[in-house]
Amino acid sequence: MHKVGVLVSGRGSNLQAIMDRIADGYLPLEIAVVISDKPDAFALERAQKAGIKTVAVERKACASKEEFEAKINAALEAEGCELVVLAGFMRILSADFVNKWQHKIINIHPALLPSFPGLHGQKQAVDYGVKFSGCTVHFVDAGTDSGPIILQKVVPVMDDDTEDTLADRILVQEHIAMPEALKLWAEGKLQIDGRKVKVLA
Repeated sequence: MHKVGVLVSGRGSNLQAIMDRIADGYLPLEIAVVISDKPDAFALERAQKAGIKTVAVERKACASKEEFEAKINAALEAEGCELVVLAGFMRILSADFVNKWQHKIINIHPALLPSFPGLHGQKQAVDYGVKFSGCTVHFVDAGTDSGPIILQKVVPVMDDDTEDTLADRILVQEHIAMPEALKLWAEGKLQIDGRKVKVLA
């Protein structure tokens, strides 16, 4: 059973989706630890109720970003994690951290990358007037939402959409996309070839 560590900052709805798919047997994974940069994140409560170990690492309690990331890395390594899953983790990881976990960090972004990277991807899509948006599951590299793409889900953008209404519909697809991508990873079906991720039969 592959062990993963999940990094969170907020309510943890994507974390819940992963936990649900592990519980129903779809995902052959074990969440070894859930780590948050916010000790009051509701995601930690979700994990604790499921009997999963939790760790809070506050950035302001660390003297430097290096110390902050070192504590996260130590918590991941202590539990034998093979993969790091970013499920609403709202901090940019340094190149040093990413390189240490090269091709072993997976993120989900609420837009169809490479369009609308960074914060507020849903608002960017509405403001730009695109007709379709969605979500992207990708490996993390040293750039901002620029790593190799694993899979994407498409959501239509309605004329009367707001950032919130579009975000709600995209979130439904996020809860489908992340478990799908993690299943492919767990089954050894993802092969990275430069910028491209090939899904093996």
